[in-house]
Amino acid sequence: MSTVLLIRHGRTSANARGVLAGRTEGVGLDGPGRRQARSLAARLRQVPLAAAVHSPLLRCAQTLDAILAVRAEPVARHADPRLVECDYGRWTGRPLRELADDPLWRDVQTAPSTVVFPDGEAMAAMAERAVSAVADWRARQPDGVVAMVTHGDVIKAILSDALGQSFDAFQRIAVAPGSLSVVAYTPDGPRVLRVNDTGSRLRVAPAAVRPTVGGGAG
Repeated sequence: MSTVLLIRHGRTSANARGVLAGRTEGVGLDGPGRRQARSLAARLRQVPLAAAVHSPLLRCAQTLDAILAVRAEPVARHADPRLVECDYGRWTGRPLRELADDPLWRDVQTAPSTVVFPDGEAMAAMAERAVSAVADWRARQPDGVVAMVTHGDVIKAILSDALGQSFDAFQRIAVAPGSLSVVAYTPDGPRVLRVNDTGSRLRVAPAAVRPTVGGGAG
């Protein structure tokens, strides 16, 4: 049985400002994001990792840096381009409040399998590469734990696949910055053990459950 830890990078200034960072280079963790990464590091310190994989973008690399820095034993780390953020094309860098007025926004929320971002990527293609990456790393580590540090929409796509639900329902899953989700892949199929665990008290507020793209600004 292989177990995959799906870790969303810590908060960035783009998250805080409600801007869709997408694949913008140089978007790193802000102060709260660095604290989230250190908190994750402490929580995962005793978990034996067979491999650590991350999206090539800076915010994911920084999150994994923090996780691996506190470990007694070295862990092989790999940048996997299949875990990179969705290419939002001309939506990249724009405020979510503006994007919510775009007619495409409704399809992103209700029919993502049909969405191709202008000059960007199809959401279905993003989901396919993400699920493929998980299958590949599971095959490499059939009895180990693999940490994957990536992005909100990528994680939601992987969780949707593990849950056996339609990709068009993936916006029903919330994945906050600095959160941990866990899937065990057993001979009888996937078992989703944890979703959107931030290690904090439960908070339910409109801002926490509003529809998003980029898992909440990428």
